[in-house]
Amino acid sequence: MIAFIFRTIRLAIKSLLLNLLRSSLTILGIVFGVFSVIAMLAIGEGASAEAQRQVIQLGANNIIVVSLKPPEGSNPVGTGKRTMVLKYGLTRSDYEQLSALNTVRQSIPFREISKEIRHGQQTLNARLVGCTAAYFDVTKLDAYRGRLISDQDQQGMLNVAVLAHGAAEELFPLDDPIGKSVRVGTNYYKVVGITKHRDASAAIGGSLSGQDYNLDLYIPLRTFQARIGDLNVKRQTGSFSAESVELNQITLTVDHIDNVVPTAEAVRELLNLRHTQKDYGIVVPLELKKQADQIRYIFNGVLGSIAMISLFVGGIGIMNIMLATVTERTREIGIRRALGARQRDIKIQFLTETAVLSSFGGLLGVLLGIFTPLAFKGIQWIVKYYVLDGSAGSSEIAKMFSDMSPQVAPWSIPVAFSFSVFIGLVSGLYPAISAAKLHPIEALRHE
Repeated sequence: MIAFIFRTIRLAIKSLLLNLLRSSLTILGIVFGVFSVIAMLAIGEGASAEAQRQVIQLGANNIIVVSLKPPEGSNPVGTGKRTMVLKYGLTRSDYEQLSALNTVRQSIPFREISKEIRHGQQTLNARLVGCTAAYFDVTKLDAYRGRLISDQDQQGMLNVAVLAHGAAEELFPLDDPIGKSVRVGTNYYKVVGITKHRDASAAIGGSLSGQDYNLDLYIPLRTFQARIGDLNVKRQTGSFSAESVELNQITLTVDHIDNVVPTAEAVRELLNLRHTQKDYGIVVPLELKKQADQIRYIFNGVLGSIAMISLFVGGIGIMNIMLATVTERTREIGIRRALGARQRDIKIQFLTETAVLSSFGGLLGVLLGIFTPLAFKGIQWIVKYYVLDGSAGSSEIAKMFSDMSPQVAPWSIPVAFSFSVFIGLVSGLYPAISAAKLHPIEALRHE
């Protein structure tokens, strides 16, 4: 039996090599079909992995509550004839109430504002963040040099600061920042540490915007409240406005993952009672992760279905070529039948030829698909340095393109290969049956 199988495969390969160019062109449809399936699924997996990475960074056990500026038309609180203050967002009282929830293990508040930071002649428009020691853990910020904000700094309302990596390079291009001072407004802060470089986070959910952590200045939250305060005055040509925000964000860490969703509902109910306007948002990373998983399945299904179409096209090409082959080899079929070959032998021979074509094409497609990430990096390099260089909006497009990193799904390789062989066998079935049904005498008479 094994000898018969090898003999049949050897004969099929010999027959295909007699028309090498035609056989090569035939399998191209299968090659690109398998490659398309693997490559598209790899791109889908890469995009999904990036989205899930962003969500996981927020912490599956966390609930993030953020202050949102109310819609236009909200009534500001008047504090004088010329000054109108819009007060909104989370309060320190909210923080105390949320921290008191039974399932909340830790609550981390912070306040942020855009400020000009100075050191000598160097200036930088950066994000000034008032935070606690726990803030650095939840945002995955590590010390590059020196130290981070401590509980002692917070309790003593000390004028100390931690510079983000990029901010340190901008303000101290030649000097060591540790131990030196930076000025914000009329206040000076001693630099006690520098954070490591951290990739920017993407916007996640409807309430959480993207954030670049490399141009920040961190000071103790109580120092922020004492030196900066809650009021943020904006002066522009012909206009004057002021906003009052106590806290920009509160991150709640829940004691157990099973309690995340119930705690989020309790937070919503509590804030609904305490706020008369929709000036806050709630982001639950656990819910976002579930949504990301569902989107991944849909994305893979759509991309995989589109790629499968090219495999069907390749199968049609195999059927077309095999039908033409049956016509060309009619006399050969007649001779084989006259020498005692049965219809089953003819079917097996032609099906073996289609199986060899589709299998070889599938293997080549798999090899191309495995190298998708490397090929994609080459395309990224070409797009970055030759296509988008200097063009309008190139920085945004280049960043979006550079963030994509295809990941070949291991399960896609056997699925794509098996489907290519299946398509080949189905496509070769009708030509094989047609060849087997030829009458020996009529086949021998064929010119």
